[in-house]
Formats: sequence, C-alpha cells, structure tokens
Amino acid sequence: NVRHTTQCLPQAPYVSSPAIAHHALASPSPPTPPTALSTSPPPFLLDTHHPAYLSLTPSQRTTKTCLAVSHPQHCNLCPRLCSTNRYNTTGHCLIPAQHTLISTIAPHFGEEPCIQGHAGSGAVFFSGCNLRCVFCQNHDIAHQRSGFAVTPTELAGWMMKLQEVGGVHNINFVTGEHVVPQVVLSVLEAREMGLRVPVVYNTSGYDSLASIELLEGIVDVYLPDFKVGNLSFTGDGIARRGVLVRHLVMPGMEGEGEEIMRWLAENVSRDMFVNIMEQYRPDAHVGKAARSTGGGRSGLVGGMQLTEPGGGAPGSAKARYHEINRPTIEMEVSRVRRAAEDAGLWRFCDLVRHDGFNL
Repeated sequence: NVRHTTQCLPQAPYVSSPAIAHHALASPSPPTPPTALSTSPPPFLLDTHHPAYLSLTPSQRTTKTCLAVSHPQHCNLCPRLCSTNRYNTTGHCLIPAQHTLISTIAPHFGEEPCIQGHAGSGAVFFSGCNLRCVFCQNHDIAHQRSGFAVTPTELAGWMMKLQEVGGVHNINFVTGEHVVPQVVLSVLEAREMGLRVPVVYNTSGYDSLASIELLEGIVDVYLPDFKVGNLSFTGDGIARRGVLVRHLVMPGMEGEGEEIMRWLAENVSRDMFVNIMEQYRPDAHVGKAARSTGGGRSGLVGGMQLTEPGGGAPGSAKARYHEINRPTIEMEVSRVRRAAEDAGLWRFCDLVRHDGFNL
C-alpha cells in the first residue's frame, strides 16, 4: 500500500543538502565574508504558491467528478477492495457514498508547526475508518459512526467558513481514505465558491492507487502515516506543497522503525521531511481483558481451539495485545531517529532553536 502511494506523490527537484555541506567543508576556497548575502534561495522555499485544484482545466474537473461519482459503485478506494456498491449499502468503512460523517470541523492547533502555523489548520475529522488499527489513538472517532452527516455541497460550505471566518492556513482532511470521492467533489465545489487555501490530505496511508490518482491535482500536501516528494514552504513557514511522513514509534518495534527510515532514504528521497512521533499510548482494544472465541461445549472447531486476534487461550491472564500494552520509551525513539540520520535523512519536525522555522 505504501509502495503504491509513493508512486503518485508530487515530485520536487532532488537536492542533496548533506552532499552540499560536505562539498563546502572540503572546498579550498576562502570563506564568504560575513557581509556577503547569498543570491540563491534556500531549498524547498517557495516565493508564492497556488493550490493545485486551481490549475485543473474544465475537462480535468469533469473527469474527476465522473470518477468520484462512479468509484463507490464498485468501491476500490482502499487496499481491502471490497467492491461494495456504497450507494446501496456500506463496506468495511461503514460509510455510504452519498455523504460523510464528521466528528469535528474547526481550526486545529495539534499538528506540526508548518501545518498549523499561527492561525490553525482547518481540520475536518471524519468518522469511520477503513484501517481500524487495534491501537488507534483516535478510536472514539475512527471506530464509531458518530458525528453528523454532511453532503459534498455542505462540506464545501464548511470549508469556506474555515477560510473566511476561521482564517486557517489550509483545509486538512483527517483520516479521509474511505471518503475520497466525497472529498474530491467537495473541493471542486468549494473551488467555485472561492476556496483559495491549500488542501492537506492527512492519511493513515491505507490508500489504493486508484484513490491517490483521484486525489492528484486536488491535494497540495500529503501527510501519510508510515506504520509498518519533498515538502516545500512559503516565507511564513507554512507548508504549501509536497509530502510530510509521520512515523509513530511502537513499543518494542523500533527495529521496524529503523527499516522504515532506511527505506524512505533509499527509495523515496533523503530530503523527505519526517516526523518521528513518540506519543503512542495503549488505547482502543489494547490492554483489555483477553477473550476466547471458543463457545458451546468446548470452543473447538475442527479439533482446534479458536482464539480471536489479540486474545489468549481460555483461562489466560494476559491482556489483549499485551506486547504493545505500554507507552514508547525514549530509547526506542532515539534508535529510530539515529537510524534516520545514519540513512541520510536530515529534515525533521524538531523544535526550532532560532527565530525562523525548519526547512
């Protein structure tokens, strides 16, 4: 799923800043006088930015509208490929085609500094999810059909309120993998209403290639999680285009995090902007009492005892998913960060130690 996702992400010119730094150190030329100013702009800094959806031609907008309407008839918009006709029923995500369920729409200040800025990110938190991680940190939203139903036209109106009343830096679709058609239709409608801020696609990464293709030309900033193109900014420090990869470090699984960092450096770009996240906590189904699916006389089927995922044998005292039933510790996070640096990654979501912002 991640392999498919990265194939369609927007690409920016590759700049190897570590290589530039090495060349500068090795150069025999005299240092530049302190008063001299460089005429070259910093890498990944944009003078201006126009959201991608404003550049779509009428023909492209019509094509995307047709695809957004037709995809849910035989849904293939996540790797589950359930082929459900979501106009008649619902699939694994539990959300129909005609509307979305939204938990919250508001300016949000819980994102990376380059996403939230000083005015907030215009977050649209969708209910439901197609991935449904057992440790979900937002399970009260993602595992439930809570919230209020909103059609694409109504959602476009809410986006305009976020822009005009909230003054947000962007529209941030949070966990929208299962409602991509509705997202596309709403952005196209909001475009005609006067939407002019970038669109952020804040995803678990559990997307199909068809879904990412549908989003191409709609989304400006991709914000995928990586559990198992390069970001560019304008002069105010707000991300306007590209990719920011989040990786939530899991307890006892820092080895997988190290492999992920090496994969990003070798297969995507050493200039990838990465947020190595340490805030994992046991939640959702993690830590609940273990349950056996055995029932009837003995719980045996075909001579075998059945145990549900994360459960234990009858009489077991272990909690469900006991191997991740603790917070991540500093050593595990440090190992992943060190592996990222050793692989050549250098753009991290760190607190700035100066008056500017991290590029």
